[in-house]
Amino acid sequence: MTDDTVTAGTPADAAELSRAILSKLIYDVGGREERASPRDWFLATTLATRDRIIDRWRLSNNETAEHGHKQVCYLSLEFLIGRLLSDALGNLGLTEQMRQVLGELGVDLEEVFAQEPDAALGNGGLGRLAACFMESMASLGIPAIGYGIRYENGLFRQVIRDGQQQEVPEDWLSLGNPWEFERSGIVYDIGFGGHVTAGPDDRLIWLPGEVVRAIAYDTPVVGWRGQWVNTLRLWSARATDPLHLDAFNSGDHVGALAGRVRAEAISRVLYPGDESPAGQELRLRQEYFFASASLQDLIRRHLRLHGDIATLAEKASVQLNDTHPAIGVAELMRLLVDLHGVGWDAAWDIARATFSYTNHTLMPEALESWPVPLMERLLPRNMQIIYMINARHLETARAEGASDAQLSAVSLIDEHHGRRVRMGHLAFVGSHKVNGVSALHTGLMKTTVFAELDRACPGRIVNKTNGITFRRWLMRANPGLTRLIVDTIGPRVLDDAERLADLAPHARDPSFQQAFARQRRSAKEALAKVVRERTGVALDPDALFDVQIKRIHEYKRQLLNILQTVALYNAMRAQPTQPWVPRVKLFAGKAAPGYHQAKLIIRLANDVARVVNSDPTVRGLLKVAFLPNYNVTLAESIIPAADLSEQISTAGLEASGTGNMKFALNGALTIGTLDGANVEISERVGLENIFIFGLRADEAGELRRDGFDARAAAAASPDLQGVLDAIAAGVFSPEEPGRYQRLVEGLLSHDSFLVTADFDSYVAAQRQVASRWSRPAEWWRSAVLNTANVAWFSSDRTIREYADEVWDLPVR
Repeated sequence: MTDDTVTAGTPADAAELSRAILSKLIYDVGGREERASPRDWFLATTLATRDRIIDRWRLSNNETAEHGHKQVCYLSLEFLIGRLLSDALGNLGLTEQMRQVLGELGVDLEEVFAQEPDAALGNGGLGRLAACFMESMASLGIPAIGYGIRYENGLFRQVIRDGQQQEVPEDWLSLGNPWEFERSGIVYDIGFGGHVTAGPDDRLIWLPGEVVRAIAYDTPVVGWRGQWVNTLRLWSARATDPLHLDAFNSGDHVGALAGRVRAEAISRVLYPGDESPAGQELRLRQEYFFASASLQDLIRRHLRLHGDIATLAEKASVQLNDTHPAIGVAELMRLLVDLHGVGWDAAWDIARATFSYTNHTLMPEALESWPVPLMERLLPRNMQIIYMINARHLETARAEGASDAQLSAVSLIDEHHGRRVRMGHLAFVGSHKVNGVSALHTGLMKTTVFAELDRACPGRIVNKTNGITFRRWLMRANPGLTRLIVDTIGPRVLDDAERLADLAPHARDPSFQQAFARQRRSAKEALAKVVRERTGVALDPDALFDVQIKRIHEYKRQLLNILQTVALYNAMRAQPTQPWVPRVKLFAGKAAPGYHQAKLIIRLANDVARVVNSDPTVRGLLKVAFLPNYNVTLAESIIPAADLSEQISTAGLEASGTGNMKFALNGALTIGTLDGANVEISERVGLENIFIFGLRADEAGELRRDGFDARAAAAASPDLQGVLDAIAAGVFSPEEPGRYQRLVEGLLSHDSFLVTADFDSYVAAQRQVASRWSRPAEWWRSAVLNTANVAWFSSDRTIREYADEVWDLPVR
């Protein structure tokens, strides 16, 4: 997006902007114009931009306080915000003016953008959704504050060595973060362990055995056209005593820092490995740490502004983004009952009216549960409260006629797997609304993981299909396509996504199709340069770019894509005279450090790439590349260049997906199962403009229940059997022929994600893709119609629905 189409009020005077940048360079960065490094210019530019945000930020906060507006508190363990400078300049309408001013100073704005590291605050769709929602709330003028953790080392930085994923710490904060403000006066004590005792008035008092301090760091979130600015508040963990001086002076220099290390580990890494008891405890400490700090902060602000704790739900709505912050239900009860003297029944009414809960998965491992002994040891008072919530909950259910089996199903305590606290159940019971994130997912919630709770609380589950911010994923990521759209249907589309529908009449126009294709090719040329720099693989921009970029997980079925890649490779070699469509297979994504099967799939992708790319018999018609260290910035390069979007999860297991929306918005055609939001995308763009294959969710569930014979499926498919035989025999790992034997045998023995069941249907759909690509007019007509028909997937629409149906909050 460029500022010849977007402005925010009166443009800043170029000379004044230049003076501001130079002032920041000299007085804040300590640099000199003639010797300034690209990093120096980035800092000066960011600080000058930040100054233009602060007054708007203060005005937004003041208006919320003075008018008593209700505020959304969005609790999320992840906020995958990416780089902020380009986003802020775009929403302020300053991008082109900044480009001009820096150009006159001999500085390239794109080089300045490149100096900013991606904020290592998330991993995948959960965190990116939170970032989109924060931007949409600011753009819609909804007062909101996002709460999370300020991870110093993020998840990890992915390095590929010898085809294998290796993890090294992210260092995004090593040079500081010019966007954030440390709030040294906003500090909360977070307790762990200890015991509970009765006070003189019979009020229970928790005496923690350990206290960690939560320090607030604030980052402004700028809305569209800069008219409203919200706050992202992240918590950093600090020890109450940074050094045990007696131990240090006695010679135990390492032990003297043990308490500090233990405390600061809370905000060190996102999703620390939980294979060990210590790892499980750290994850629970993280979740309680940020939930408690956020709720303490909410109550402090509410009492300062409104005075009466009883009105909390009228002035604040707390959205739990997945189960990670679910402990907040018990924590708010503790704060209300123990610290503020609210009676239990009144406190429960306040809590349930305040909380709402978004479920993001039906996968059992993601619906967190914690061992009761761990909870009792680490959070003894919260565990007492959970027992009390559960007792009252079960009493109500029994009074309404629930059977023993039903009581067991709705209990917050799972008594059948070593006694564990069901955090999803706690979030459900403690919220007035519970939402899924696609129509299919919401329906499955009612029939699977929350079936009995839905019967007990009819109407509590609602659907809020996810969305994405078009400002980032079209205007910023794909400025060339944005210019084409604005030139074709006018600039009002920048403020009203529904105007994208006006593109539909142009879908059959050959000249518009050609212009659309030119923009795609330009993006593909840029991506090909990135791929060459990072992997050494040379790509043909005229080839079909077939892309799968997402977290590596078996249910997302990167393995199915790899198997089809091998099948295509085999076919190209066996039938060299066929008119094969040139194709590039691009993969990117991280596997959890302890997820060995996912890491093996990454290695297989790289091994296949090595063999295919070095085989002269395919004549460059097939190329495979795995791009390391997938993040928001890399996605912004890949998505505008994609021709085909791989959304091939096992039906019924992907809650929604948002990558599918980003690709479709940019005109990529989807190949996918009827899973998650693919269902709704197919309804919007039309089945003739999407490639659907495979089992439906009900068919997949039935097949798993009845028992599926993967060996028989492979035996019935010569192509699949040949692929599996080649992989197992070491064709792609000649230096270690047995490398993938266990992977193949595991797939044939228990194909939990139905890769072999969907293989033939997937291959057939890929043939349809190749056929459509061979007819350019049809392909580009479908591409244009994808862009034209996905306006409904704007996160602005999603947020309006939350505001109206969940938060009871007007959109201004």
